[in-house]
Amino acid sequence: MPTLMPTDINDNAIPALRLRASGAHAIAAGATSARNATAFNAETRVVSLYATVPVYVKFGNASVTATASDHYYPAGLYYDFALGGDQTGHYTHVAVLRASADGTVYVSEKE
Repeated sequence: MPTLMPTDINDNAIPALRLRASGAHAIAAGATSARNATAFNAETRVVSLYATVPVYVKFGNASVTATASDHYYPAGLYYDFALGGDQTGHYTHVAVLRASADGTVYVSEKE
């Protein structure tokens, strides 16, 4: 199947997205849940997360709150998450809660 994405040595497509201008977020992970202040762009379908400390994360709308029952996300891992698509709801925010010590979660929107 033809693609405009870069390909590897075996001619397999390499999924690659670029960083969205003005799509960088830094969220302070502390003892209470915090979320990105600015909603993700409606066109953003993927975000990358990097946490300086272990955290719990939860995606949702402008009132999303993370708890210790949500998904555990380890420190030092850079990972892509889908926000939704044409047939599903679109997450606008991510909430974080520290697992132990305070730190920062960096979020990059991709297009």
